[in-house]
Amino acid sequence: MLTPQGLKGKQFRVTGTSYPRLGPPPRRGRRIMMVVSSTLALALIALGGVQLVGIFTGKAKHGAAQACASAKPSGKPLAAPVAATGPASAAASAASPSAAASGATEGASPAVSAAPLPVAAASAIPQPQTVTVNVYNATDKAGLAAKTADELKKRGFTVGKVGNAPSALDKKLPGTAELIAGPAGIGAATLLGSQVAGAASMADTRTDASVDFVVGDAYTALLDPTAAATALADALKPSAAASPGPGSC
Repeated sequence: MLTPQGLKGKQFRVTGTSYPRLGPPPRRGRRIMMVVSSTLALALIALGGVQLVGIFTGKAKHGAAQACASAKPSGKPLAAPVAATGPASAAASAASPSAAASGATEGASPAVSAAPLPVAAASAIPQPQTVTVNVYNATDKAGLAAKTADELKKRGFTVGKVGNAPSALDKKLPGTAELIAGPAGIGAATLLGSQVAGAASMADTRTDASVDFVVGDAYTALLDPTAAATALADALKPSAAASPGPGSC
């Protein structure tokens, strides 16, 4: 190795505060990316701050409560109910079976609506001996009303009127039976409905707690007492409604 003249025996030494650049100069694209990243980071921080303020001030909860309140029904009917077709609508325009069988012509008879009776609470179920049931035959099988009335009487029910169903229901019930009662007879109708499989319960405007038991074409016999007790217990079970999750109405 050749050594320049005047430097023989000396070593190179860097002095001062300036050093040579070892890497390539920064590119313009990197600077733009850094600016964009900084802007996005600031935006996310600002959005998080707004959400935190909303949580602590309760605005989110207030908005959810308003949404739930608007989703609940107001209790006012939206429109008049539409009459149903079939046996229920036929019964709605005629006298109730109890009034027709007794031959009463004075005053207005209870009108049957198209709405089914609700299931009564367990505490509203009466004892059979306190339930007055009128039994009517809507089939072409003679003596079916009297036979059913005897069976109900053996189970402790108080039997009222027994006879043929009025023309509005006669031979127009394809099911097993139809129970007709007013608001005061919801508990009695629930109890009677457990005595026969597939019975339908309809509401009318009577003010007493009596129930009309109208026998239909599919009726064969009452359930045995054990099966009737099981059917009543199943009818009184509360419906399994899913509990609302967090944030739901």
